[in-house]
Amino acid sequence: MGLTPMMQQYFSIKENYKDCILFYRLGDFYEMFFDDAELASKELELVLTGRDCGLEERAPMCGIPYHAANGYIGKLIRKGYKVGICEQVEDPKEAKGIVKRDVVKIITPGTMLDENFMDNRRNNYIMAVTDTGDRYGLAFCDISTGEFQGTFIEKSLVLLDNEISKFSPAEVVVSDPVISDHIQDKWNILINIREMEDAVDKSAVQSYFKSLSGGYNRVVASASSLLLAYLEETQKTALTNLTHLEIYNTNDSMTLDVNTKRNLELTENIVDKGKRGSLLWVLDDTSTAMGSRNLRRWVEAPLVNREMIARRLDAVEAVYSNINLLEDLREALKGVFDIERIVSKIALKSVNPKEMLTLKKSLGNLPAIKELLARIDYGELSRLVAKFDTLRDIHTLLEESIEEDAPMSMKDGGIIRSSYNEEIEELRDIRINGKKWIAEMEQKEREFTGIKSLKVGYNKVFGYYIEISKSNYSSIPEGRYIRKQTLANAERFITEELKLIEDKILGAEEKLAALEYRVFGEIRSSIEMEIERLKQTARIIADVDCYQCLAKVARDNSYVKPHMNEDGGISITEGRHPVVEKMMQKGEFVSNDLTMNQMNERFLIITGPNMAGKSTYMRQAALISLMAQIGSFVPAKSASLPISDRIFTRIGASDDLAGGKSTFMVEMSEVSDILMNATGSSLIILDEVGRGTSTYDGLSIAWAVIEHILKAIPGAKTLFATHYHELTVLEGELEGVKNYSVLVKEVGKSIAFLRKIVPGGADESYGIEVARLAGLPKNLLGRAKEILGKLEKKDAKVIKGISSVKEEKETLQIGLFDYEKELMLDKLKSLDVLNITPMEALKILHEIHTEAKELN
Repeated sequence: MGLTPMMQQYFSIKENYKDCILFYRLGDFYEMFFDDAELASKELELVLTGRDCGLEERAPMCGIPYHAANGYIGKLIRKGYKVGICEQVEDPKEAKGIVKRDVVKIITPGTMLDENFMDNRRNNYIMAVTDTGDRYGLAFCDISTGEFQGTFIEKSLVLLDNEISKFSPAEVVVSDPVISDHIQDKWNILINIREMEDAVDKSAVQSYFKSLSGGYNRVVASASSLLLAYLEETQKTALTNLTHLEIYNTNDSMTLDVNTKRNLELTENIVDKGKRGSLLWVLDDTSTAMGSRNLRRWVEAPLVNREMIARRLDAVEAVYSNINLLEDLREALKGVFDIERIVSKIALKSVNPKEMLTLKKSLGNLPAIKELLARIDYGELSRLVAKFDTLRDIHTLLEESIEEDAPMSMKDGGIIRSSYNEEIEELRDIRINGKKWIAEMEQKEREFTGIKSLKVGYNKVFGYYIEISKSNYSSIPEGRYIRKQTLANAERFITEELKLIEDKILGAEEKLAALEYRVFGEIRSSIEMEIERLKQTARIIADVDCYQCLAKVARDNSYVKPHMNEDGGISITEGRHPVVEKMMQKGEFVSNDLTMNQMNERFLIITGPNMAGKSTYMRQAALISLMAQIGSFVPAKSASLPISDRIFTRIGASDDLAGGKSTFMVEMSEVSDILMNATGSSLIILDEVGRGTSTYDGLSIAWAVIEHILKAIPGAKTLFATHYHELTVLEGELEGVKNYSVLVKEVGKSIAFLRKIVPGGADESYGIEVARLAGLPKNLLGRAKEILGKLEKKDAKVIKGISSVKEEKETLQIGLFDYEKELMLDKLKSLDVLNITPMEALKILHEIHTEAKELN
């Protein structure tokens, strides 16, 4: 037995799309067979059946209705699968044998366009990575908005991870298995491996885009070519929405590594990865989806260029200062829908009539927005107004052509206004008035011939006809009628006029639907020619929306415009943590000042109890700095800030058990990355360095880290929270170190956290008091205090013996290892030499001898 012709066709198509679940069109259903069927039935909870395929065993099969496909496809894509859509590609009436079929589109996580399965407030990027020998080429595209960006980085997996973190792609195309393995191990992203030819045709990429920005080189071309080839392979159509390749330099914005983004909770909280509780949650009060996506990009890539920061801050201030205009602008922007994604659907031939009406409504609001912006006539906003194209011609075209109540489906008709196209008007008139025309013709023919029994009729076989009884044959005018059918008692005729009417009436619905579809395609093509104009206006709307949003948030939360200084100092008066403040009742948050400079206050050691607010204080300093560099006002009474090239954070405890890394190993790796990459213009946040190991190991590491930063990274401003209050001795010993602590009020035997940061170091960690607040048993706490008293006596001896660190070449007179010697002395002192046996004495002597050798 052999495969049936249909299954032969299925396998020949499937052979070319092995990595896809193939949706094979049969009538009104998409069917899946064999492995695809078994997988889809499991993932989509479909009934698995079988079909005769010419083999001894039936082919496993499952299917879904054609009209309900989008929902099922979306579910598969969200699970990380790729779906190939296989359709009939020839008219069944003209087919010889089985109807020809082929894959018309491949839908993947990075090329998804169904808004029901996409977050319209964030981009959906697909990424390409190529290895060109000494550098990695990177390209990022959001096909749903038409954005396309490219860059190159040194061959560093850490730098690669930073860019992946910035864009959070849903899918990656790579040319190198090593890169693929790294991404597969670290990121939960669909990977596609595609071979990349050594010779990269830069002209092919350049011809694809109408404009290129920034420097352009072979490395960027390699990644761009790889990504474009993959997109063409999946979309099966010209990607006319990709009009602009933006070449960016990673140094154009602040690089935020994965740890910093997570620790500062910039776009999602640490607990459940949701938006609530993040900085973006506080700042995002945008009125449009385009503005929301734009703001997310700003948060994930703060500026480092002073002029660009000033332009954004000035634009926010201009809107902030005009409350009436702010409200009017917000209201006007609410009428603007997602122009970017509608435009991409136009380019990809997937836009429907309802979306065209949505575009029309959006464009109708543009003149009012431009007029509002023109009232300000200041700085960045004036520049935007000068470039603001209100697209009146496109709005007029849509207004004149698309019916106001046009349906979503192209098959339902009623899309094009009758006044827009004469033929459509005529066909629609025929559909409505066809019976009236026949009645009028019947009456006209009766009057012309004088035959009162003449009638115009219709049947499915012969169509329309004029029927005259045999008794009236003599009254039939010569040359007017053409005989069509003879009956027993009558003759049926047709005239040229009736034939014309018949042609119009019969199939008017079919002709009308086909004509409306064709005219809709012409309108779509006309708008497609203006894609670059539409995209430019969409970008302006996104920027304007961000400016008004940041102005609104600043007003609602009492934020102030920061001053970006050039002396490298930080001066924040009554600073607040934007997220924590938002989560608390109004007025409950305790504000704090922060002062740092390049000289005697560039390294702050912050001590005090856990849970007292040290981490919040440091995080708010980082967030205030970051907010200023995205162009936002900041939560403070006043703020003067430098431009930081990087913000680094080492906060919290986490492990990587799958990667074989303990909590302490992860901590040390993060500290190592900071020390290797920080510069004198960086802001460093370190929280409890060394706590993942034993007390004295941790203390020694923390001490050494402080020394290294001060000596090896001069100028870097560092906030260093620690429970090692012994480190406070470094103030006065190391230039630039200042002690700060959390104010604690002792109430009887208990303590109260006042959340206030004040100069000076803490002499206690209050750890046992925190444990008491957590509910540990009283007898346990009593024993802990007893042990603490003994340890503090020995601890004082060790710290007191550490030499001054002012002189780099001085050695430690009594180092941390002297604590072990103290333990040995205690062991000797505790011996009851008069009451031990010679064997016991010999054993103790051996133990002490072994320990002494280990110390050496």
